[in-house]
Amino acid sequence: MKRVFYLTAVLVVWLCSATAYAQQTSDSLLSKATLQDCIQYALYHQPVVKQSRIDEEITEYNIKSKLADWYPQIGLDFNLQHYLKLPTSYFNGTTVQTGVANSSTAAFSLNQNIFNRDLLLANKTAKDVRKQAQQNTQNNKIDVVTNVSKAYYDMLLTAQQLNVLNEDIVRLERSLKDAYNQYQGGLVDKTDYKRATISLNNTKAQKKTGEETLVSKKAYLKQLMGYPVNGPLDLVYDTMKMSQEVALDTNITVVYESRIEYQLLQTQRTLLEAELRYNKQSYLPTVSAFVNYNFAYLHPEFSKLYSHDYPNSLVGLQLSLPIFQGFKRSYANKQAELQIKRNDWDEEALRNQINTEYTQAMSAYKANLNEYLVLKENMELAKEVYELIEMQYREGVKAYLEVITAQTDLRAAQLNYYNAMYTVLSSKIDLERSLGTVSTN
Repeated sequence: MKRVFYLTAVLVVWLCSATAYAQQTSDSLLSKATLQDCIQYALYHQPVVKQSRIDEEITEYNIKSKLADWYPQIGLDFNLQHYLKLPTSYFNGTTVQTGVANSSTAAFSLNQNIFNRDLLLANKTAKDVRKQAQQNTQNNKIDVVTNVSKAYYDMLLTAQQLNVLNEDIVRLERSLKDAYNQYQGGLVDKTDYKRATISLNNTKAQKKTGEETLVSKKAYLKQLMGYPVNGPLDLVYDTMKMSQEVALDTNITVVYESRIEYQLLQTQRTLLEAELRYNKQSYLPTVSAFVNYNFAYLHPEFSKLYSHDYPNSLVGLQLSLPIFQGFKRSYANKQAELQIKRNDWDEEALRNQINTEYTQAMSAYKANLNEYLVLKENMELAKEVYELIEMQYREGVKAYLEVITAQTDLRAAQLNYYNAMYTVLSSKIDLERSLGTVSTN
């Protein structure tokens, strides 16, 4: 019974571990991925985002390290020495040897900073330094969301093109079969049959090219997501829903403060102003209090050195005041003032850049949206024309050449439509980026 119980317990533990491992493995991959799934995966697994989070932790520990100097600083110094020859002193016209051959000291010290401008700077800028690290992370997240979204749309475009080509291949194979049967029946010559074969071969060649392109685009999307190279990644999308998401309010105007780059410059300016105040306070003294307690051991025989101690202790207040440093403080103040002025020009340059990016993104979006609406109507018309001509061809009214032409027009219209849809979605991402409204949640 004990053996049965033991084997049962081992089996239960093994099954639980296997289930947990399988769950962990499945959680790390996306069997079916929407755009939001890809973005969320990237925000957690992308190396750049992980590095940014580590940078935030490094910044936090760096702040704590600097602020730790506010705490009492306790130290221990130990000394052991033996004179090979005692030192000589001159006293009352004669020279005498002084001291003892063996000596040892153990000194405990406690130092407490009372006023220190370095610590004041660290204390006042801690919040802004943290904020800067968080803004850097946010900036990287925005880049990840933008790049993943555009790569996702680019991959979907190729996938949709393959779907169009597959549908076209089905139509061409059916047309080829009809043309071949009519040729065998002596109704037409072999021209229609040959033309159908040429069109089918061309479409199959385009499909092969699209399949290879899709492989490379999937690899690029995985790279941006931080996704395992050999992991499966099948995209799930709703074309109807995506076509409804192309619209964006074109009356919205850009707000500089919404851009993370502008927020970073403002934080940098705050830190530079704190640096200027720090330099202007360089004339202030550094004040600290200290307590020292020393154990002294003296004896001419080394074996009896620690037989008796002669302790001493003291407390004190230390003040350090710089008087003249060769105009170093003045130069540092000028340098800090110029850095602030340079940061102001950085903000001016960024505002101009944001205006240009917004104007270009809005123009591209409007143009792509208009093209999308036109090509959507063209696709619907091409489909109607093809269905009508195919029906007339079956009734013997139209020539096969017109069927081939209609098929080519329909395929081109469908490819152009999907290309326009994903182009306008990508330009929408660029416009949201220029407006500073890209969501990273």
